[in-house]
Amino acid sequence: MIKALFEYQFLQNALFSGILASIVCGMIGVIIVEKKLVMMSGGIAHTSYGGVGLGYLLGFEPIIGAFIFSICAALGIGYIKRKGGVHSDVIIGLFWSLGMALGILFIALMPGYPPDLSSYLFGNILSVTKANLYLIIILTFIVTIIIISLYNDWKAYLFDEEFASIIGIKTVFLDYLLLILIAMTVVVLIRVVGIILVIALLTAPAAMAGLLTDDLKKRMIYAILLGIVFSIAGLWISYEINIASGAAIVILSVVSYFVSYMVKLISRRLGRKKTETKEETKTAETTKCIP
Repeated sequence: MIKALFEYQFLQNALFSGILASIVCGMIGVIIVEKKLVMMSGGIAHTSYGGVGLGYLLGFEPIIGAFIFSICAALGIGYIKRKGGVHSDVIIGLFWSLGMALGILFIALMPGYPPDLSSYLFGNILSVTKANLYLIIILTFIVTIIIISLYNDWKAYLFDEEFASIIGIKTVFLDYLLLILIAMTVVVLIRVVGIILVIALLTAPAAMAGLLTDDLKKRMIYAILLGIVFSIAGLWISYEINIASGAAIVILSVVSYFVSYMVKLISRRLGRKKTETKEETKTAETTKCIP
């Protein structure tokens, strides 16, 4: 694959898009996991399918349609959730199903044979075009700048939203901004892992980084590095054995998380047993010393 990487433009596009997607996932994923917004992210991702269908129906770039629908879904979910009256899971479910239904409807209204949308649903990193790559670069740059410039605000916001509001941080603004950033991240990931598999790449590296450290900055860095490893390894596996790239990346990242979780769980239990053994030994020695 290394030799082919220097020969074929589509492999270079795939590699760069995988790295850029990992950068975005590493930063946004940690915030999503910490704020427990995983299902909301899934709702925004699936709503974007309506934009893909609209793009095909009206003849413009489907990714642009996905971006518009994702932003509208993010703002809509955020607004209704803040106004109250409806549980957030109900809102997410409605947007989720509406987006998928609109996508199917728009494709059905197209004259002639319907296009193959499997790459948008399940991802195909090998099909990333230069236009897609340029859009991914722009969105990655925007997300990175926003996260870095407002890092201290994000840190306070994640630690305690009420405390952050008291010290003057505009938490409502951060709420909506986070939802918009999630929508941008979804668009970045659509061509890499697809709409259906977005949640896995958003959460697996971030969750795995959470097992390694509690420090927010380190978690983001670890999540980015893990995402890059999973993307490159998944790309190599998909190229070598000819399977869907998105599926390969997601399976690798999810399996790695579960293995890491089991290793940490076992090490904790062993640590507890050692502690209990030491305490029992101390108790026994103390008892012997008592006349």
